[in-house]
Amino acid sequence: MEKALRPYFELTNAVRTGDLELFKSVAEKFSSTFGSDQTHNLVVRLRHNVIRTGLRKLSISYSRISLDDVAKKLRLDTVADAENIVAKAIKDGAIDATLDRANRCMVSKGSGDIYSTTEPQMAFNSRIAFCLNMHNEAVCALRFPPNSHKEKESAEKRSERKQQEQELAKHIEEEDDDEF
Repeated sequence: MEKALRPYFELTNAVRTGDLELFKSVAEKFSSTFGSDQTHNLVVRLRHNVIRTGLRKLSISYSRISLDDVAKKLRLDTVADAENIVAKAIKDGAIDATLDRANRCMVSKGSGDIYSTTEPQMAFNSRIAFCLNMHNEAVCALRFPPNSHKEKESAEKRSERKQQEQELAKHIEEEDDDEF
């Protein structure tokens, strides 16, 4: 299976990194495999995801970057393409930025200090609760019902045991009476 899935693994890595050149080279290298698997149309549609991933990385890395640099870093053909892609990504909510058309740049909005909020504490608390629940369920699963290791009593044995208990109780009662 490793040999059959190698092209898809490399393609996935290219999409994950947001490198359009790597994506193009992998798509060309394994085009016959994608064609025979009838996934060529899917690969063509993934180009958009590669560009979006690269743009997301740029918006996180830079607070302000020119559209010229965006086109170079994403390896797009023209600056107009970069402008259109950035505008669409902003409109779709893929990136948190604004497009400064006068200065021809993308201005990313700051993410702020996440550690000054309660979000990390809530995430940590939910993980702890999950682990505690898993532990409690495991402990409950390990418990055995009481006396499950003993053999089941037959009706004869049960009546015999009850009779012995009654005799013992009478004997103890008689001893108590003798002492007083």
